[in-house]
Amino acid sequence: MQFSTELIDEMRVLALFNLDSVNSGIKAHSAAEPLVLAAISRLYAKGLINQPDGGYLTDLGIHCAEQLQTALRILGTSDAS
Repeated sequence: MQFSTELIDEMRVLALFNLDSVNSGIKAHSAAEPLVLAAISRLYAKGLINQPDGGYLTDLGIHCAEQLQTALRILGTSDAS
């Protein structure tokens, strides 16, 4: 699988969500980087978040973000067993 810049931007946005609370969302401000705004828009189009400017993760988005954040934790551990 190729990791396009668009995919990496989407993963960066998904990594921002706090999975400890379903009431934690994100809101993209108009001053946000265009790449971030575009990534949020794509995540909305894919059904992973519930608002075109951020909002909350959908059920599918929660599953995706959990898997991504788990992988990032594992890969970021220097002494993985």
